[in-house]
Order: sequence, then structure tokens, then C-alpha cells
Amino acid sequence: MERLSQRRTDPVSGERYHTTFRPAPTPEIQARLRQNPRDQEENIEKRLETYYRNVKDLEDFYEDAFYVNADQDPYVVFEFIESCIIKPLPCK
Repeated sequence: MERLSQRRTDPVSGERYHTTFRPAPTPEIQARLRQNPRDQEENIEKRLETYYRNVKDLEDFYEDAFYVNADQDPYVVFEFIESCIIKPLPCK
């Protein structure tokens, strides 16, 4: 929720910022930042509810898919995906 709800865009430059992790460098830029309506908390909650309502059906449909923990070093993620494509490992 925090990652999505705090994203902002500068309408002048198109640059993207995050109020916590990558704040705007100047007060002038910060004053003109805009939030995408999709990033408002109530809209994120709706998307998450839809996801959790449908995730089981998706997992059943894509039974041969594999789970990727993307919260790792990008090289590790790439190596894992590559190994699943070249030499598939048992799922789950």
C-alpha cells in the first residue's frame, strides 16, 4: 500500500517520485506533483480485493507456472527464471 499510494508524477518533466523513497529534490517540484487516481488508497484496496478474489482461479488455470520471489537481487531473479525455462524445476 505504501509503495503505491505515495507515488507522484511531475506534470512538467514527467519524472516520477515517491514521497518516502525518492522525494522531489526541490519544494517547487514537490508543490506541482500529482497523484494518479489509481494510486489513491481506496482504489488500491479495490484492486487488491479483486486480486485476492481471483488469485486461486488463476493459480489453478496456470498450474504449470512457477513462483518468483522478486524481492531479491535482479541477477538472482533472472537466474531463477532462466533455470525454470531451460530446465524446469518442480512447482510449489
